[in-house]
Amino acid sequence: MPTYAYACKDCGHAFDIVQSFSDSSLTSCPECEGTLRKKFNSVGVVFKGSGFYRTDSRVSKGSSVSAAPAAPAAAPAAPAPAAAAS
Repeated sequence: MPTYAYACKDCGHAFDIVQSFSDSSLTSCPECEGTLRKKFNSVGVVFKGSGFYRTDSRVSKGSSVSAAPAAPAAAPAAPAPAAAAS
């Protein structure tokens, strides 16, 4: 269940509360019965591991990883000589 942050518009009291997605938002301050507002924070998502960043698939300069040499391209085959007509 997510944790929501609230702050009172009247007295400034701030607190966090764990609520279900289906619970309605709180409207009155538990200390002064004033009007509450829901505070929005950044999303708590953390991407760990490789593959999430643009630089993960690139080889950086000065890297100790050596690339295998590429195989030379094969030359196109010469056409077979035509048989002499007799």
